[in-house]
Amino acid sequence: MRRLILALSAIALVAALVWAFMPSPVPVELAEVAPRTITVTVEEEGVAEIREVFVVSATIAGQLQRLNLHAGDTVVADKTVVALIGPAPPALLDARARAVAEATVAAAQAAVDLARAQLMQAEAASEFRSTEASRAKALFERLAISQSARDAAILEERSALAAVDSAKANLSVRNRELESARAVLEAANGTVDPACCERLVSPVSGRVLRVLTENAQVVAPGTPILEVGNPGDLEIVVELLSRDAVRVRPGANATISGWGGPALTARVARVEPSAVTRVSALGIEEQRVEVALTLSGDPSQWQSLGHGFRAVAEITLWQGDAVLSIPVGALFRDGSNWAAYVLRDDRAHLQLIRLGERDADHAQVLDGLVAGDQVILHPSDRVADGTRVQPLPVTP
Repeated sequence: MRRLILALSAIALVAALVWAFMPSPVPVELAEVAPRTITVTVEEEGVAEIREVFVVSATIAGQLQRLNLHAGDTVVADKTVVALIGPAPPALLDARARAVAEATVAAAQAAVDLARAQLMQAEAASEFRSTEASRAKALFERLAISQSARDAAILEERSALAAVDSAKANLSVRNRELESARAVLEAANGTVDPACCERLVSPVSGRVLRVLTENAQVVAPGTPILEVGNPGDLEIVVELLSRDAVRVRPGANATISGWGGPALTARVARVEPSAVTRVSALGIEEQRVEVALTLSGDPSQWQSLGHGFRAVAEITLWQGDAVLSIPVGALFRDGSNWAAYVLRDDRAHLQLIRLGERDADHAQVLDGLVAGDQVILHPSDRVADGTRVQPLPVTP
């Protein structure tokens, strides 16, 4: 009996020692593998742009009058005059050029006087030849002169009339030369009032976006004057990394935020077929692809969103409903594979997993887990394959 008591005491002592030195279960937080909705998105800063921006440019060289329009003013297509261009002021004449211009005017005036005198001479000769022709016709009827003499008189009358017409034409030419010479001199003196000859109208109904040339000045053909566009025809343009852009499809849903107003719904309108090289803030060259988004919904929600405003676009790349998923906090790398610790019989068991799509919170499970499995969130270095664990109570 005594020996039995000693044996039981020894067994109890050994059990107490084993219990004392046995590691306690590691407290862990658990999560369930279950079907969920996973939405894969890409987020990038973009710029709000009017789809069609028109630049009104000078069509001729001349003097642009000061613009009365400012950014934000409303314009109507083919009605609102946005700019007036008149003749450019002539070049200033120096003393020599002025003397030449004055001499040219004097010479032109003398040529006019000469042409006028020649016209008077031609008219006098024409009257004389007309009288001679009438007398010759009368004498021919009385058989006093020959027919040849009468025809010669008529010919001289017609020649005199042609000389009058020629003198009149010459006088008209000399008058125009005088006007041209006087115009040069008067323009140099600043006495000519240049009437505006070209009116530029808005090509589209909308608003003035920017005034590029406001002050009065001499402009060359093609000089940009202002930009106009329709604020209702707005789109959001973002530049995505090429690896993200290949997954974007026209018609995909998107959300616009970060512009100072409520979140807006949008759809992908187009994905540019070519990329451009950009240098990031870290000095790394990146291939960026331009993606255009069309706003949808009530236009009154983005009335204050203007051309060139900053916005943040979140574009949906993939979405799945009732997808078997695992919280990303339970995942870690085991070599080149993804893995997680699964709770079975109060112990952590290492389980390799094959994953599909993933978002910020969950990842799609393709193989390795089933619905209802309990996985350990954020396992510490105390957790290993076979470690006893104790689930922590779930915080409501």
